[in-house]
Amino acid sequence: MNLLESHRDHAEQTDDRSIRSWDGASSAFVSAAPRLFAIALRVLQDVGEAEDVVQEAWLRWARADRSVVINPPAFLALTTSRLAINVAQSARRRHEISAGPWLPETTDRSVSPETAAERGEAVDTAIRLLLERLTPAERAVYILRIAFDYPYRRISEILHLGEDHARQLVRRARDHLATERRHPVSTTAHQRLVRTFLAAAQTGDLTELDELLAADVAR
Repeated sequence: MNLLESHRDHAEQTDDRSIRSWDGASSAFVSAAPRLFAIALRVLQDVGEAEDVVQEAWLRWARADRSVVINPPAFLALTTSRLAINVAQSARRRHEISAGPWLPETTDRSVSPETAAERGEAVDTAIRLLLERLTPAERAVYILRIAFDYPYRRISEILHLGEDHARQLVRRARDHLATERRHPVSTTAHQRLVRTFLAAAQTGDLTELDELLAADVAR
């Protein structure tokens, strides 16, 4: 066997080992996934957040040095528990910018002018916060997912993003909303997004909002 053939054989053996290692990692995670989801759901009491945590656990598992992991199911369960607890602990920090306090009621037509004005001011403040702290993609996914409860598949179709990417963007948005960073905000862009958001919430027709957010992401 010449030197070239020797190197080729060594490379093929290395590739085979890498493929077997990756297949084993995938198999271990798939087997543990139902339990991991149950752990995250028990901590968070929210299906979407539990799914996000399991997705993050997979990313941690994929990046981990699995050669030193003696018990993969235990490692994955511990990782998932820690991630879920971190999400739960950070919920208080992002409570003030979650959808609940500022999303207008779409079915209540009997509110007083004073209440309507208060809601408008709350939306105005929240939208400004989103514009200051999030990228266009983070902002678009966050609004559609958190404020209007869009499924990730629908978000990916509207914004032309992969579902996994959309999930990551929601996580990043939550992290960035907990920071103090500030981006300059265009008055025109701010007013346009507030107006479109309120119209969508009040009428239930999100077509214009979908198009506005998709255009922002595409820029």
